[in-house]
Amino acid sequence: MAVPVYHLRIRDSMMRVFLILLWTTNLVQRNVPQAARVQVFPPVNFTLTVCALAQVLLHWKPNPNQEQKNYTIRYDVKILSPVPEEYDTRKTHSIRTAVLHNGFSAHIRTLLHHNDLEMRSDWVKEKILPPPGAPETSVTNLSCVTRITISNTVSLHCTWLPGQGAPEDTKYFLFYRYEMYTEECQDYIKDKWNRNTECRFSVTHIDPEEVDNLIVIHINGSSKYAAIKPFQQLFNQNAIEKVNVPRNVTVFLEQNDLLATWEKPISPFRKECFEYEFYLFNLKSGNKQILKIFSTSFRLRIDVTNRYSIQIRANHHICCTRGFWSDWSETIYVGENKLENPMAWILAVLCVSTCCTFLLVAIVCKILWEKWQISERQTQHNNWRP
Repeated sequence: MAVPVYHLRIRDSMMRVFLILLWTTNLVQRNVPQAARVQVFPPVNFTLTVCALAQVLLHWKPNPNQEQKNYTIRYDVKILSPVPEEYDTRKTHSIRTAVLHNGFSAHIRTLLHHNDLEMRSDWVKEKILPPPGAPETSVTNLSCVTRITISNTVSLHCTWLPGQGAPEDTKYFLFYRYEMYTEECQDYIKDKWNRNTECRFSVTHIDPEEVDNLIVIHINGSSKYAAIKPFQQLFNQNAIEKVNVPRNVTVFLEQNDLLATWEKPISPFRKECFEYEFYLFNLKSGNKQILKIFSTSFRLRIDVTNRYSIQIRANHHICCTRGFWSDWSETIYVGENKLENPMAWILAVLCVSTCCTFLLVAIVCKILWEKWQISERQTQHNNWRP
């Protein structure tokens, strides 16, 4: 009996699929590095060491029992707290910046690579315990501001509130770290209980030309009655910068246009790195406008018969993280309060003056008339007396 042609085609197709699956299985088996016999061991001597303020050194060693021939070894690092993070590395050490007042914990494991296959060991765990201290004795509401000075140095000013559980004799001490530099505050401002609540550094090691580097603030304390818990916070150096005021602001009128020019604030960043807010206030109508400007000049059509007040402020734009807006520049006035129809004003003044004059004359006449009548009645009364 003849076999239909389409049945032969189906059989051939199934045979091809079977051969492809068999070849793939053999290939995978050859690529598995003796999976049943290869064991992946976790790293050894995993340690966490505080090497600077808010900085931890993670260090470990390869497991000496680990087979390395024809394999690539990497390590999977998982930070559990204070901020979860996971990454892999070929090195046997890693440095992380993190606040440590609530402790630090991390896991690590070995990753064994062979071609496109990856095998993993068990996790190894380690942690740093939180520093001692009574509850609610650490500072709260910590905020810091930096400014770039005219000499291209950076000042730092921090404020905070004492912890609700801190005794009245608590003394707080502030330290900042920037890269490898650590410095203690020497200029404090105190509250009514003589506790430090502000710190000022007129000059710091903060580099004004760096972008988005971290500033570590560490505040600890002491008291006769309680252990004061330390507190740490990380700040982006550009995010807490109080930008300087735009310089040399000039405003003038050109026919019906208002023209304004200025220079960028004191800063190592180029002028394209700033944005501006242009505040225009119509003193006659009371209308206010705040316009976004991305250059150092501006032209606007206005009603020149009105008088305006103008101010400008600046902030970071594209080169780094936005900071705090600068203060407003000094107020500049332009334009005149001209009357739209002076003749109408003159006529109105004349009309009011005339009315007031007639009213005054009428009042005077009435008073004189009343006095004359009283005098006449008195005279008549005297004449009738016998």
